[in-house]
Amino acid sequence: MSKKLEELREKKEQLKLGGGKDRIEKQHKRGKLSARERLDLLFDEGSFIEIGGFVKHRSTDFGMDKIETPAEGVVTGYGTVAGRLVYAYAQDFTVMGGSLGNMHAEKIVNVMEMAMKMGAPIIGMNDSGGARIQEGVDALSGYAKIFFNNTIASGVIPQISVIMGPCAGGAVYSPAITDFVFMVDKTSQMFITGPQVIKTVTGEDVSSEELGGAMTHNATSGVAHFMSENDEACIEDIKRLLSFLPSNNMESAPYYETNDDLNRIEESLNEIVPDNPNKPYDIKEIITTIADNRDFMETQQYYATNIVTGFIRINGQSVGVIANQPRVLAGCLDINASDKAGRFIRTCDAFNIPLLNIVDVPGFLPGTDQEYGGIIRHGAKMLYAYSEATVPKVTLIVRKAYGGAYIGMCNKELGADIVLAWPSAEIAVMGPDGAANIIFRREIENAEDPVAKRAEKVEEYKEKFANPYVAAARGYVDDVIEPASTRQRLVSAFEMLAGKRENRPAKKHGNLPV
Repeated sequence: MSKKLEELREKKEQLKLGGGKDRIEKQHKRGKLSARERLDLLFDEGSFIEIGGFVKHRSTDFGMDKIETPAEGVVTGYGTVAGRLVYAYAQDFTVMGGSLGNMHAEKIVNVMEMAMKMGAPIIGMNDSGGARIQEGVDALSGYAKIFFNNTIASGVIPQISVIMGPCAGGAVYSPAITDFVFMVDKTSQMFITGPQVIKTVTGEDVSSEELGGAMTHNATSGVAHFMSENDEACIEDIKRLLSFLPSNNMESAPYYETNDDLNRIEESLNEIVPDNPNKPYDIKEIITTIADNRDFMETQQYYATNIVTGFIRINGQSVGVIANQPRVLAGCLDINASDKAGRFIRTCDAFNIPLLNIVDVPGFLPGTDQEYGGIIRHGAKMLYAYSEATVPKVTLIVRKAYGGAYIGMCNKELGADIVLAWPSAEIAVMGPDGAANIIFRREIENAEDPVAKRAEKVEEYKEKFANPYVAAARGYVDDVIEPASTRQRLVSAFEMLAGKRENRPAKKHGNLPV
């Protein structure tokens, strides 16, 4: 028995070395950790249990029968993160460049299925040269199995993709299906076709970093949600995100004790909205001020910055925030903002996270680019997402709430359970200038001094609608509150809504305007 134990220990030590010390050292020189180092950082100390470590490929073509691939180029298993069960896989770039073959894929699918059965999050760390060409169509079959399982798991367990090296070709579609995508600055890239293929086909000259680097996908394409400066920082960010999420769709997000007074009055909020309705301010100041301990984890902070999304806690409970940003495009909704918000709303609803909507929106962004790009279809995603969501929804109108965008930010009829407004709120079909031009057009045209008459009528319209009281009189706003008391009122609203139950008609699925 002692010889057998010795053999077992030797084999496990060999597995830990992956492609060998030299390749691990090369990984370090690139600024990257090895697969096992990443998993050790992610999981609570000593909690990670590897499964499938002895799995081997079955390929014999192109000399594969003579090639050893320790752990088949991907480390899979489970453990605890902050005491909660989590499953993970990490592709090992030191073993055939982390390339995906059939058995490599089977290992990933196995932990995905286990995570589904146990109702636990799954984290995939991608660092791979792509499909293992030597295995041909078997590799493609492996990708398809992963995509299928990603889709089945969607909305059931949180799925987090972490790009920590190359991720090219078909491999990119698994992260695209998952809930959140992390990327590491300067060491991770994602693209369907690489720079060389693009150069050959289109003649465009582009580097890997420009084409599919972390900033490209965080700021331009919107594929990624987070960007970290290195592997270590990325793993800390993953842990932070997990703290806001439940383990599955049947649970609520974990509650965290807070020493932040739930009755905290913030006088600064009384002054934050400028008297000039066209003057911008930073909506994030409102978000952080009302959050427990001013802690706000923003998602997609570099993409569609005219809308802000992310997680806070209010009295210890996770809340998803969607807020217009007056500092960018005056807070207008556009194609990208609608996509960003619609996806975030659906993610929160899938995982029982209440929604807080902070509204300061003058409308949908005008222009031929927006109309030709399908702003109607894209804007409908937000309407659809809010209407479909059954989690508690609280809407806070702080300034402008005009036209279809007022509805698009979740008004009463779109399912908001509580609508609060500050005295600075302006709720109307359109802004005073445009409205006066339409309603009082004849009076203005026929006046002795059209400019003065127009100014008079703009003021008349402002008196009528540049306040929240008309909407409150009709029951569209539940209460007009002092800004300083906002945190107190939100705590009360979400506590009241904690037991909310709302059903939708039975159906296979809706037809989302994608």
